[in-house]
Amino acid sequence: MITAPDPAAPEPPYEQLRMQVARRAASGDLAPGTRLPTVRGLATELGVATNTVARAYRELEADGVIVTEGRRGTFVASSTAASSSEAQVAAERYAAMSRRLGLGLDEARKLLDEAW
Repeated sequence: MITAPDPAAPEPPYEQLRMQVARRAASGDLAPGTRLPTVRGLATELGVATNTVARAYRELEADGVIVTEGRRGTFVASSTAASSSEAQVAAERYAAMSRRLGLGLDEARKLLDEAW
């Protein structure tokens, strides 16, 4: 279901997991209402630290991609919330790439304005 983060990728493992779940929820690959593994269970399955998965889940919940319902578990949120996160994922990717390229915020905004 969810694949392990790539240790050679420039993004930290929690961010790779966050982006993966957000993309899959936005595309419908993870349907609304899909129950996600527990933090501990997913960490064990992927061979990563529990805190890595916990941080990814916290950020996904803050973005409205997933919802945690106490002892019932963690679920993919409604498709409206998931699809709205697609733009957030794209913006975060652009910001990360711009920083890696050494662009300042004003330069990155200018490029976005020109592309628009």
